[in-house]
Amino acid sequence: MSDDQAVSTKLKRKDYEKELRKLQVQLCHLQEWVKEKKLRVIILFEGRDAAGKGGTIKAITEKVSPRVFRVVALPAPSDREKTQMFMQRYMQHFPSAGEIVIFDRSWYNRAGVEYVMGFCTEDEHDRFLSLCPQIEQYVVEGGIILIKIWLEVGMDEQERRFRARLDDPLRQWKLSPMDIESYRQWYAYSRARDSMLKKTNSKHAPWLIIRSDDKRRARLNCIAHLLTAIPYKRVNRDKIRLPKRSDKGRYDDQLNLRGVKHVAEQY
Repeated sequence: MSDDQAVSTKLKRKDYEKELRKLQVQLCHLQEWVKEKKLRVIILFEGRDAAGKGGTIKAITEKVSPRVFRVVALPAPSDREKTQMFMQRYMQHFPSAGEIVIFDRSWYNRAGVEYVMGFCTEDEHDRFLSLCPQIEQYVVEGGIILIKIWLEVGMDEQERRFRARLDDPLRQWKLSPMDIESYRQWYAYSRARDSMLKKTNSKHAPWLIIRSDDKRRARLNCIAHLLTAIPYKRVNRDKIRLPKRSDKGRYDDQLNLRGVKHVAEQY
């Protein structure tokens, strides 16, 4: 398939927004079910740089409550955190009853960027891959629903996205020295991915791969899957009606605002 053909098959914005709204309505129903049944859910996103993790997470969370859908994107570990058990800093963000925690990158950093960039030793990497399925089994048996998603972007599409960021002041912040290095070391990351999937794709916590060359299709496919991975029913709520405003203590409540400086109305 040529590049022109690939572009033509991408989902149109109008169709995407129509389908996204339907799915986001269902996410709101899912949210109420999670609260009602006091479920605990972890959704973790991994993938190459520019695979579309941020945009997918935004599509999931933009219409729901941040008190239920909580996004965790941890920075590089501090000197203190480096002395802790590896999983320790992630576990403190695990969900309580009625919460869905979304990890924008997760403990799988050890299997990816830390390993490829030399931030951990070969032994630390191998030990992580060996212990990770056991830890995740403990998490699942503890009652947490664990969903692991890998967004797979192709080499040509990743390059196109990187180049688009180079000249866009609204997206240049997305390009870090680490991102540039990940672009250079494409095959090293591929081997790390292959090893990670082989060692940690367990029955109790399987990996789910979503092709993300078409960001819009990837987002829709991801949300559609989540809605089946977390069985839910619509929670019936009493219809909310606005009460009549009380006139008790009525006064001109705009009068005292006139003496306070206002922001200039430039628009």
